[in-house]
Amino acid sequence: MSDDTPTGRPTGSEPPSEARTTPPGTARNRLLFPVLAGVLIVLLGIAIATQVRSTGTGDALDSARPADLLVLLDNLNRREAALRQEVNTLERTLDSLRTNGSDAALAEANSRLQNLSIQLGTVAATGPGVVLTLADPHHGIGAEIVLDTIQELRAAGADTMQIAGADGTAVRIGVDSWVTGVGGNITVDDRELTAPYTVTAIGDGPTLAAALNIPGGVVDTVSRAGGTLTIEQFAQVDVPALREIEPRQYSQPGN
Repeated sequence: MSDDTPTGRPTGSEPPSEARTTPPGTARNRLLFPVLAGVLIVLLGIAIATQVRSTGTGDALDSARPADLLVLLDNLNRREAALRQEVNTLERTLDSLRTNGSDAALAEANSRLQNLSIQLGTVAATGPGVVLTLADPHHGIGAEIVLDTIQELRAAGADTMQIAGADGTAVRIGVDSWVTGVGGNITVDDRELTAPYTVTAIGDGPTLAAALNIPGGVVDTVSRAGGTLTIEQFAQVDVPALREIEPRQYSQPGN
């Protein structure tokens, strides 16, 4: 009669000679491996859960070190200063081209100046894009979620954008824009806005919409906060809000 014992040898028979001669340390190692593997799996699960929670809350600027915030602010100020300097350089180039330059060079300089002015927010803009409506009935959409929305649109290729509150007051978003406040009432560049918020962004509509709809992205974040995000794509949207560029206190454009 055959034996169905999983070990593949008759019940009651002695183990092979190599099993009898296995050093005690090796046997203990074999017992420890599954235990260590289990501990590592548990630790890995905790780490993943912690990372997910951290990612879900966005970039908590409130918990960042003052030194890190100063570095971030300095980088933004440097970026805006570089754009301003390039605009001034182009304006001087345009003056020269109008006097003795070619039409092609003048057109190219005008185009570059227009693009940079749009980035700085000093001129109105129009083009294809999206209009977002962030409804916040439970006052759960705070500054972090609004900032995540702006950053996601930038990363997806938005050329420029503005955000408006319930009363229609619109703020043009620039390279150094900042957002603070709690759900239902935020402040963007010193201007208080109340929900619902309307964000108008110029760029490729399908790309911008897809970026916001990725799993775990802005749409999901807004939903978890008790709000709703409606995305509409248009062949043309207008961004008329302008930024007031403060005069330089110390620096001047270089040659």
